[in-house]
Amino acid sequence: MATTSPLTPTTSAAPAETAAVPAPAGELARPDGSPVRVLVVDDEAPLADLLSMALRYEGWQVRTECDGASALRAARDSRPDAVVLDVMLPDMDGLEVLAKLRRETPDVPVLFLTAKDAVEDRIAGLTAGGDDYVTKPFSLEEVVARLRGLLRRSGAAAVRNESLLAVGDLVLNEDSHEVSRGGDNIHLTATEFELLRYLMRNPRRVLSKAQILDRVWSYDFGGQANVVELYISYLRRKIDAGRAPMIHTRRGAGYLIKPGEPA
Repeated sequence: MATTSPLTPTTSAAPAETAAVPAPAGELARPDGSPVRVLVVDDEAPLADLLSMALRYEGWQVRTECDGASALRAARDSRPDAVVLDVMLPDMDGLEVLAKLRRETPDVPVLFLTAKDAVEDRIAGLTAGGDDYVTKPFSLEEVVARLRGLLRRSGAAAVRNESLLAVGDLVLNEDSHEVSRGGDNIHLTATEFELLRYLMRNPRRVLSKAQILDRVWSYDFGGQANVVELYISYLRRKIDAGRAPMIHTRRGAGYLIKPGEPA
C-alpha cells in the first residue's frame, strides 16, 4: 500500500481499545474534552494496524474489528464518533454492516474503504448512507484528513481551544479563571478553581484523594485527607446546585466529573 506516513504496520493481532485520556489542547476532541473514538473495520490485519497507529498518532481512541458481526457489537459497546469501514468483509459486505449500523446509530459518520474504483461502486456506497469513500491504495494522511472533516461536519468533535476546558455544559477558562455552567457564571476560590481544573482535565476518570492532594495541594496532608471531601462538597454546592450532578463519588476509589444526566 502506498503511503507517505513514516509509520509501519505491526505483526500483532488487532489492537485493543486505547485507554481514555484527555485530548491534548488544540487537538480534535469530543465535546466533553475526551479523545475522539474511531472504529476501524477491515479484515486485512496489517492495514488495520497501520490505520490504527495513524489515528492514535492523532490522539484518538481506536478500536479495530475484522468482520461485520464484531463491528456491530463494538459499535454498540463503544459508541464511536466515526467508523472506517471496508466494503469487503468475510461475513457480510460493508453495505449490509452500514444498514444495520444506521438503525442503531443513524448519525455516526462512516468512511468506506475499498479496492473497487468503479463509479457505480462509489455511488452504491454513498447511496447506502456512507459519508465518504476512499479507494485502495491510499495515503494515511488522506484518511485522517477526511475523518477530520467528517467529525467536524457531524458535530461529533471540534478543535479544543487551548484555554478552555468543557465537560457537558460546564466551561472553565484557564486564562481568565472564569467558570460557567449553562451560561451562568460561577465564582470559585483559587483552591476550588484548581480542584475543578484537575477534575475537568480528566473527565470520566476516577481520581483518588492521594492524586488530588498531590496535584492541587502539592503535598501530603497525612491524616487530613478529609480536606478533599470538604472542597468537593464546596464545588458541588456551586457546580451541581439545582442541576443534574456532574461531580460523583466512587466509594473507596475517589471522585470523577462527567456530563450531568437529567433525572
